[in-house]
Amino acid sequence: MLGLTAGRAYDDLTWLAERGPLRTLRGARPVVRDLGWYEAGPGAIEVFARIETGARLRAMAFRLERGRDRRWRCTAIELDGPRRPHPAAD
Repeated sequence: MLGLTAGRAYDDLTWLAERGPLRTLRGARPVVRDLGWYEAGPGAIEVFARIETGARLRAMAFRLERGRDRRWRCTAIELDGPRRPHPAAD
């Protein structure tokens, strides 16, 4: 997915991947339990997912924007729990 991200979302996704927030100690595989989306405007979709990881239910949200090349890119991503600190100038 890293090749389909833009801007800050790339750094956020890399930060999340390094920490493996959806991994469990018992090796249970993450399962998407619910998915929804909202058309935020022309060429922009905001998506949410509820993901079960073992006995825990997690929340993930991301924004997709269509570029001039008509390809969709992830421009924002959040997962419940600790967030990557952002510089004030960002």
